[in-house]
Amino acid sequence: MTTDASHDFTRPATGAFSPANTGTDEPPLVQLLTPEGERVHHPDYDIDLTPDEVKSLYRDLVMVRRVDLEAVSLQRQGELGLWASLLGQEAAQVGSGRALTNADMAFPTYREHGVAWCRDVDPVKLLGMFRGVNHGGWNPAEHNFHLYTIVIGTQTLHAVGYAMGMQRDGAVGEDGSATIVYFGDGATSQGDVNEAFTWASVFNAPVVFFCQNNQWAISEPLEKQTRIPLYRRASGFGFPGVRVDGNDVFACLAVTTQALKAAREGQGPTLIEAFTYRMGAHTTSDDPTRYRVATELEAWKLKDPIERVKAYLFKNRLADQDFFDAVDTEADALGRDVRKRCLELPDPDPLAMFEHVYSEPHALTAEERDQFAAYLAGFDDDAAGGETR
Repeated sequence: MTTDASHDFTRPATGAFSPANTGTDEPPLVQLLTPEGERVHHPDYDIDLTPDEVKSLYRDLVMVRRVDLEAVSLQRQGELGLWASLLGQEAAQVGSGRALTNADMAFPTYREHGVAWCRDVDPVKLLGMFRGVNHGGWNPAEHNFHLYTIVIGTQTLHAVGYAMGMQRDGAVGEDGSATIVYFGDGATSQGDVNEAFTWASVFNAPVVFFCQNNQWAISEPLEKQTRIPLYRRASGFGFPGVRVDGNDVFACLAVTTQALKAAREGQGPTLIEAFTYRMGAHTTSDDPTRYRVATELEAWKLKDPIERVKAYLFKNRLADQDFFDAVDTEADALGRDVRKRCLELPDPDPLAMFEHVYSEPHALTAEERDQFAAYLAGFDDDAAGGETR
């Protein structure tokens, strides 16, 4: 078989869409804080933060990472069945999460522990699902944060439907509400995501699509998902897209704030591509050393989202060592508390799985519940009669 240039399916190495290698016609990603902690300005996206606000963002980043590390340890010790780490993606989640108002609704995947933190969801409730003792553990209406979605991409349709409902309820306006939905680079290859783009565009839905491009859809690199930067896909559906430095919490906050504002004002959807990197495994069942090289990981360590904020605070004398020590102490206390309460989570009643399946009693569910109850009772009868198996 012969090929020509227009059908050349070979791709450059992973990282081809990085800021240093985007091509002359590709604008650089939005960045407000360099990896060295230097503040820069952007003509279209900028934000004014007080020293206390910067310190609060730093605290968020540290706390979220500490919860994540504790969860990984718990899984390795057999206390969780699985865990999807957010290591390296803290800035994308905290920056976008802090852009939300109390009226906004967020739809996560299964990795948005940082957004959950910003929505005041107890970290232990996140761990409960991965421990197998609940199906989510929190009421989405209380936090405006939907339950975790395991099926890749389906939450984008849920979010667009919710946003369209906001339109019909008259909840959209300058002081109204908007919807944000999170997904990864691999999900952009799913039909659900592209269908969500179509619906959002045609109905001008007040939704922000927040893609955390961590460059690895489990073991498949970005170049096997797309031939162009992901944010440019938005133009094909008729709405704007922007690529932001996903390790820059300032930039993620600024870009998401503006996109949500546009959605509330009736300007429709926006696609944000947060260009970041998954420092850990896809989940704790994955071994990333089998498909990516160590040098790639080392290069991204220099772009750590926490260290750049710490450098900014130090360089501008906005915080001293006592502040950083206090945050670390608080984070360690949080880690111990999360571990203790996770281990104390009670096992649920087996029949509880039939609760809340429907909003009202359902005949088939009731029948299945009775059958399962009889099955469980059989074990008690065997024990009472001394029967062995």
